[in-house]
Amino acid sequence: MSTTTTGFIGPARYGPIDLEPDIITSVGEFELVYGDRQQLDFNDAGLMHNYLWHAVRAFFEEGGKRLYIARVFRPQSDSDDGCASGSIPSTGGATAIQIKSRFPGDAGNLRVRFTVRLGQNILGGEEDDPVLGAISDRDVVWIADQESPFESPPGGGTFYIAERDDENETWKFNKTTSPTSTLELSSLNPKGNKIRVATLTVSASSPDGSGSVHVWENIAFDAEHKHSGSQDALSVRFAEKPENLALRRTVPIVVTLGDDVEDGLGVLQALLDSSSTLGDELNDEKSTDAERSVEVVLSGGNDGDRPGAAEYEGEAEEDTSTRTGLKAFESIEDISIVAAPGSTFGYENGYVSDATSIVNLLITHAKNMHYRIAVLDSGNDQSIAQVRAMRAKMDSSYAALYYPWIRILDPVTRAEVNLPPSGSVAGIYARNDINRAVYKAPANEVVNIAIGFEQVLNKSQQEVLNPEGINCFRFFEGRGYRLWGARTISSDPEWKYVNLRRYFAYLERSIDKGTQWAVFEPNGDALWANVRRTIEDFLLNEWQSGALLGEKPEKAYFVRCDRSTMTQNDLDNGRLICLIGVAPLRPAEFVIFRIGQWTADRKS
Repeated sequence: MSTTTTGFIGPARYGPIDLEPDIITSVGEFELVYGDRQQLDFNDAGLMHNYLWHAVRAFFEEGGKRLYIARVFRPQSDSDDGCASGSIPSTGGATAIQIKSRFPGDAGNLRVRFTVRLGQNILGGEEDDPVLGAISDRDVVWIADQESPFESPPGGGTFYIAERDDENETWKFNKTTSPTSTLELSSLNPKGNKIRVATLTVSASSPDGSGSVHVWENIAFDAEHKHSGSQDALSVRFAEKPENLALRRTVPIVVTLGDDVEDGLGVLQALLDSSSTLGDELNDEKSTDAERSVEVVLSGGNDGDRPGAAEYEGEAEEDTSTRTGLKAFESIEDISIVAAPGSTFGYENGYVSDATSIVNLLITHAKNMHYRIAVLDSGNDQSIAQVRAMRAKMDSSYAALYYPWIRILDPVTRAEVNLPPSGSVAGIYARNDINRAVYKAPANEVVNIAIGFEQVLNKSQQEVLNPEGINCFRFFEGRGYRLWGARTISSDPEWKYVNLRRYFAYLERSIDKGTQWAVFEPNGDALWANVRRTIEDFLLNEWQSGALLGEKPEKAYFVRCDRSTMTQNDLDNGRLICLIGVAPLRPAEFVIFRIGQWTADRKS
């Protein structure tokens, strides 16, 4: 099983709130779904550093590989969902095309551009036998004739919808706004007529152009249009709930057509009506994309209020399988580490109730999921007395607390900023497991992104904090900035080390998954022997790799699965019980050397 897969929960600039989280393997992937690194602007708390983005960056910088994100959002009011919106009106004043950001957030205030593009002429063949090139049913096409038998000026064109005439095995072109205007393919002359397929290119970017640009090309106008059997029209590709879950995560806008827009020509007409020059530019083969575009700036998107404990806890709607907050992580078995970066900001300044509740929620989540550990942040600007008081409220072997915050050079403000340590710690866990092993304590490790700490601790201060289960960051001259502690916040001495809890989670989960083949097998001596052999082979490999204490395998572990571990009642009720014992290694937390004088005539 993976011991390095991490789950972060917190507010972000953008992205889904109630969709099942997907794996993220880089900062770029995070930004594609959850927005950029800019600060968050909460209605009730003002500007705040984007702690989730910083934690993601720290996680990958320190060596993390696999990450899940659960975004939390708290709307300003019941009537404001935090989503930005804009529209293209029809000539009658009603909304012809409604554009809305898919997710709430200030980053949803996008500049959306619709660009109409005309392809190459697809009409060929002889004068009495015209032939079409690449065309699909329900394509919007531009038809022109140099002699102008249509409603267009010489050299200009008129838009039609192409329809396949299956009865005659040919094509016809309808102008639905004038039902009598129908052209047959046989009436067109390849020497004078031109047919060009019209498509849309949609792009979305930040209003000032500073963010990334999303571009979708070759979008069809008509809702019934299909490509390779799949609908690919504007209203389908940007539907509120696309069937493709990946599109629901990555497509940032929703496009809805008004009731008066009946087909692809109606979509095109709405764009033509919104621009006084678009029609002329479409008839000009030398026009640029910018000249054939209509722009809509979305507004009204906001970051809401600062999320509290209720948003972090989340909800699970069983009838729709919709999950938010920490509930979203419950269905992902792969996660081994959870953290809520930034949730303790303001712990000593009015946010203590929510921060304490969020910490307790993380601990409870890790304990209930059994194979996870929660990485907890201390509060910002806390003194030693304050972090000790915070630690005194908690007791669990499924969590570890880290102090103080880490100072980095903020790529956003270009100034030094203090960040919660959980992002770096989760990355250090991953790096430790990859480079060494999960049974090695994740401590005495360099913090790669640190240029300092919020508070510089000395040895005496650490001697106060360490026995209480507060893991410290220290600076050592010549050795840099290091994580110098690996204890849980448990009062039970059996579970006081982080690596013990994580290693046992690894053992239990690995044995659980490695013996699933035994379910529904005949529950007898042969099965028991196979189960013992499977587990013993696994534990032997662990002992040989140095994970277990003992000079011989029999001193490092034992496995019992026979009539001594099961009663007849167990057998009658289909239970197979296996008793396993291991002798794990504990870290050399205190290395002591005793040096004495040695006289020349002393005998050894």
